[in-house]
Amino acid sequence: MEQAIAYQVGTADDIFGLADSLYKLKQHKKQLENETKEVNAKIEEMEAQLVELMVAEEMQNFTRNGQMFYLNTKVYASAVAERKAELYKWLKENGYGDLVYETVNANSLAAFVREQLEEADELPEGLAEMVNVFEKTTVGIRKAMAKKKNKEAEK
Repeated sequence: MEQAIAYQVGTADDIFGLADSLYKLKQHKKQLENETKEVNAKIEEMEAQLVELMVAEEMQNFTRNGQMFYLNTKVYASAVAERKAELYKWLKENGYGDLVYETVNANSLAAFVREQLEEADELPEGLAEMVNVFEKTTVGIRKAMAKKKNKEAEK
């Protein structure tokens, strides 16, 4: 015999309390993100100044207050957008094919799956076994429209 699971709908106070807390947390997160952007900009500016001075002084590293500061050079590379196929071909032909990965954009795949589910309520045969699909329901927050008073109704 199955045991019934009790489900209790929250009171308005519970809902409004959670909504207020969620709103405050999202606002706090937005504030922290803005502060992080500002701090990152300051770090980048200060780091550029320090790199310039260290290079001018031909100083590879130094220690200050128990911390070692050192110059660190990294190389970044990306394919020229219009020549990706050409790059991939060159890499494969020259023994570097293991650097080439075929990928599917996650947002494009999600949009395709959503489209398929809207049209047929299920994925095409064979696709369902190759794709993980899940839904996540969240609470969106936006400024409420001010209620307009109908002047005719007030008369």
